[in-house]
Amino acid sequence: MTSTTANVVGANEASVRKNSSIVIGLTGASGAAYAVRLLDVLVAAGHSIQLSISPAGQSVLRQELGLEVDLANFRVESLLPDRERLVADKNFARLRDLWDVGAWRQATGPVAKTVRYFHHQDLFAPMASGSALTAGMVVAPCSGGTLSAIAHGSSGNLIQRAADVHLKERRKLILVPRETPLSLVHIDNMRRATEAGAVVLPASPGFYHGATSVGDLVDFVVARICDQLGVAHGLTRRWGE
Repeated sequence: MTSTTANVVGANEASVRKNSSIVIGLTGASGAAYAVRLLDVLVAAGHSIQLSISPAGQSVLRQELGLEVDLANFRVESLLPDRERLVADKNFARLRDLWDVGAWRQATGPVAKTVRYFHHQDLFAPMASGSALTAGMVVAPCSGGTLSAIAHGSSGNLIQRAADVHLKERRKLILVPRETPLSLVHIDNMRRATEAGAVVLPASPGFYHGATSVGDLVDFVVARICDQLGVAHGLTRRWGE
């Protein structure tokens, strides 16, 4: 391949990443805050999202963040309130405790046009096919069951199928498990997923950036996810800065 051809190919790949959606799967592991914050950051940065939530993910959103999400009749505002609703609506009290309201996303147009939601049983969704281009996929949080299904190519729902598609198409797939301690089964599934091409990014926040709140720790992990996606952000201070 000549340098000119390589430059054209690289430019085309960059164009695909810029103009394609980022797929997010939210499953049943603890750590729903990571998914909601990631969505907030990506929407604020102007990225389009394809979103799917498992039933266990729905339960974790309720238990950890007090968010009631209807998987059959999903409304993105139930997950991503604008700043005014975040301040006024008691349903979002736990989100206010996690993040500085002043840093919450600005309402810059209908969020429903930015985030496309697909039911976890909808295997006709675009993300279920390799012919539909994406800029990568994140499973956050990634349950042990979802990790196992991905590592073994067992596609029981849309999230698992979409992950399988990203592996076979050699696209970025980021898995964010939050489990401790890890059994040998978990470790082996992480190894298998890594060997297949996934990035295993455990939800293990650092403290060296001067964290003073739970929100800072969530932002640390979200920042690492954004780095893997090639998404610019200012969530944390980098080492040496």
